[in-house]
Amino acid sequence: MLGASNTKMKLALTLLAVAATASAADKPLLHTFKKQQLTKEFWSEGATVGDFNKDGEKDIAGGPFWYEGPAFEKRHEFYPATQSFKIKKDDGTEETIRGFEGALSKKNAYSKNFLMFSYDFNRDGWDDILVNGFPGEDTSWYENPKGGAGHWKKHVAVEVTDNESPGFQDITGDGKPEIFCNSGGYFIYAEADWNDASKLWKVHRITPKGPWQRFTHGIGFGDVNGDGKQDLLESAGWWEQPASLAEDKPWTHHPHPFSTGGSQMFAYDFDGDGDNDVLTALAGHGYGLAWYEHVKEGGKITFKNHTFMNKEPRENRYGVKFSQLHSVDLVDMDLDGIKDIITGKRFWAHGPDGDAEPNAPAVLYWFKTVRGGGSGQVDFVPHLIDNDSGVGTQVLATRVGKDPYPDVVVGNKKGVFVMHHNAKSASREEWQKAQPKPFKEAAE
Repeated sequence: MLGASNTKMKLALTLLAVAATASAADKPLLHTFKKQQLTKEFWSEGATVGDFNKDGEKDIAGGPFWYEGPAFEKRHEFYPATQSFKIKKDDGTEETIRGFEGALSKKNAYSKNFLMFSYDFNRDGWDDILVNGFPGEDTSWYENPKGGAGHWKKHVAVEVTDNESPGFQDITGDGKPEIFCNSGGYFIYAEADWNDASKLWKVHRITPKGPWQRFTHGIGFGDVNGDGKQDLLESAGWWEQPASLAEDKPWTHHPHPFSTGGSQMFAYDFDGDGDNDVLTALAGHGYGLAWYEHVKEGGKITFKNHTFMNKEPRENRYGVKFSQLHSVDLVDMDLDGIKDIITGKRFWAHGPDGDAEPNAPAVLYWFKTVRGGGSGQVDFVPHLIDNDSGVGTQVLATRVGKDPYPDVVVGNKKGVFVMHHNAKSASREEWQKAQPKPFKEAAE
């Protein structure tokens, strides 16, 4: 974060902005997003992308429905969509609305679907759908009927999935993804029997039993120490994957206070110095976004905190601030070879009266990562995607159309959205006009 006494840091960030302008001006592109709302109904806090009808076009799944691409206008129900509620209209009559209570109601409710992922679990060539349910409930995958009608067959993978940001990626290095979460007071990953993924997945406990419960916040995997293995990231530190996973023993714990409980966490070399840093939201229901610079002290790994967005506008170089960063993705949005940050405000995490600024605009941003050519010299340039959608407990940046740039897909209490990403050539003047300007108070 910036302060009046930190002259060197301010100078470094100023130089970074100049470098970014010069670089972009060589071949300036303006990145814009067109919002498409697939439904206003609230069914899930996440969404996923896959080719579910095998027509070569990407489809979107949100809640119990999947939407046919590329138009995303025709939807199909793949598990029972039975939830509904009633609202009283101004004329005194009642209207029944499908889904859970959220933006279409003045009350708050929670869906049974927190995150979604796509994968061909039974290796039949058709994309299936994985659903992380409400914290404390199951994670299951739904088997694609290969064009057949009716609901998809459900297969329970993990009976109890805790944590509000569970994930799905290759942890073991075998080229196949695992489910990771908390469960029963442990951090775990669950591994499928890929000869029959319909069976319960094998649970591997990688920590001793601790205070973690179903509403724990903050989890991720990444190679922290550069040994080529995925380490566990959580709010209170990182757990080093051992040389062998043949025995289910607790991984080595390296304490570090990353957050009070954020959302998805990532290990990535933000400053380009050859080692992986850590990215986290500081509080999923509060404020703060930070990267932790990987440094060595006495030959041991530790981290230097760089909080670049927090509660006050002056705490961000561009005056940007918003609350409830309950999901984060890390993807190269402008295809410059460096990953960028996608996040936003979760709308009504705890309703219209809960948490910090629950009724502020539900913004969605991408932050361009700009390296300054030295250790710790990084700027994150904010670009507003939308101000009336936000994020859920998941935000997904991936291609859904023919353009090469990642689009953004969101499911939350306002519905399901896709932000179609377009980049077009611009003059130097047009490009400069569109860039966020440094916040004046931050430079004083």
